[in-house]
Amino acid sequence: MSWTSGLGRLPGIATARAYRREWLRNDITAGLVLTALLIPAGMGYAQAAGLPAYAGLYATIVPLLAYALVGPSKILVLGPDSSLAPLIAAAIVPLAVTDDPASALALAGVLGVLVGIILLAGGFLRLGFVTALLSKPIRLGYLNAIALVVIVGQCPKLLGFSVDASGLLGQIEQTARSVVRGSVDPVAAAVGIGSIAVIVAFRRWIPRVPGVLVAVVGAIVASAALDLTDRIDMVGALPTGLPLPSFGGVDWVDVGKLIGPAAAIALIAFADTGVLSRTFAARRGDDVDGSTEMKAIGVANVAGGLFGGFPISASGSRTPVAEQNGARTQLTGVVGALAVLAFVLVAPGVTAYLPDAALGAVVIVAATSLVDVSGTVRMWHMSRIEFATGAAAFLGVALVGVLEGILVAIGLSFIAVVARAWQPYRTELVRTQHRPGFHDIQRHPDGHRIPGLVMLRFDAPLFFANGEIFDQYVRSIVDNAPTPVEWVVIAAEPITGLDTTAVDELVDLDRFLRDRGIRLVFAEMKGPIKDRLIRFGVGGRFDSTRFYYTAEAAVAAFELR
Repeated sequence: MSWTSGLGRLPGIATARAYRREWLRNDITAGLVLTALLIPAGMGYAQAAGLPAYAGLYATIVPLLAYALVGPSKILVLGPDSSLAPLIAAAIVPLAVTDDPASALALAGVLGVLVGIILLAGGFLRLGFVTALLSKPIRLGYLNAIALVVIVGQCPKLLGFSVDASGLLGQIEQTARSVVRGSVDPVAAAVGIGSIAVIVAFRRWIPRVPGVLVAVVGAIVASAALDLTDRIDMVGALPTGLPLPSFGGVDWVDVGKLIGPAAAIALIAFADTGVLSRTFAARRGDDVDGSTEMKAIGVANVAGGLFGGFPISASGSRTPVAEQNGARTQLTGVVGALAVLAFVLVAPGVTAYLPDAALGAVVIVAATSLVDVSGTVRMWHMSRIEFATGAAAFLGVALVGVLEGILVAIGLSFIAVVARAWQPYRTELVRTQHRPGFHDIQRHPDGHRIPGLVMLRFDAPLFFANGEIFDQYVRSIVDNAPTPVEWVVIAAEPITGLDTTAVDELVDLDRFLRDRGIRLVFAEMKGPIKDRLIRFGVGGRFDSTRFYYTAEAAVAAFELR
């Protein structure tokens, strides 16, 4: 395969070849609206990571362009993230030269490259299967929690004050106290709440016009006309300059010290991105391969690290903005990146008139689109276990952190899987008068048994946790049979796995039945399971005479014995 054909298989190139003209307006509009969040969010998270604010712009522009080329998700927005900022600061601040922004920037760039290399390696090793563990309940709980965290975090900005608290509960408590103490700034609150009203009104009555863009531009015009820059907090003017590679002052000792933090950041970045990618892909009816996503995030981090940025991941607040404003393809991210670059070069002073309260309103409205109350209610009615898994994801993300919450939910998912396999559905099969074949006696109590034969079904793989349960179930049915049993037929089609512990239980069961003059046979057992019996050394005991292709064939053999 030539390099040109390989290049043509990149997601961005493939999208460009199949691009439709009717998508262009939505992509450009969504990209321009997205810019209103990309600029201040990037600057803020850069400062939280112990870096100059303009580093957040470089960490926005370059990764977005790189992801547009290699990223499998059509609307995922990458950039600096609040969950990574504390880890970045903890990694680079102790190594940076005091009061030297260049030193911190160089270390952050190296950290970004290391994170990218780790993610690339994980993608090529096909470790993206981790996202397959993120089931619908986990995604539901995760997005509801992200929405709550984002809304609570933006409320002080919306009302014109700030809080210094960590964790959701601490933020709620301090916000409530500030409101009670009268810390609300009337002007900021009017701008913020007014912006929410504008966005909601346009979304409801004039959906073709982007209400977010109207609210942001309106807030900028109003603050300039009414001279609000000295009365309420503003986002601030953009710095000028272009991102350039620079790793000066970083030695191999520093690189070694950054590897551990890079691995932790890579794990968090992919866990966060994996959930968002799968969730938004499912909402659009798309399919995203986890390993491809991991490689794409790796490329974006390497690119950002090389050009003055720092580690990034998908954004839970900016991606909904793109979706809500009609983003169709990766072009939205390209437009956003180029718009940020244009602001840096051409109009760095415009955002000096953008109130923080208006920005908070945009983020809050975007976050509300993540909330799915009806889906949560449906989950409650459909499956209490899955509802509990989603609730665990919600509480973990909201109260502990994104990664911890997801890990807790995944652990509970494993427990639920083991529990279902540990106590699976099992039943005796009987004949019915009007239906061919053999049927569940619990659903067809009018069915009749074949004298001398018991046919059973166990709906799970046989493994260490349920082998004894299977053994005891068969023995109990035999002991309570209305007539003496001569054959036990296991309808084995649902048995899709077998381990050594379960094999030992099968041997014990066979020995128990043989001592009572009962023959144990299997119907419809899958070939790989038969192969395992041979590989585990019991092929002599369970020879070919014990297996039948169908339940009917086993019954016919019994009747002809």
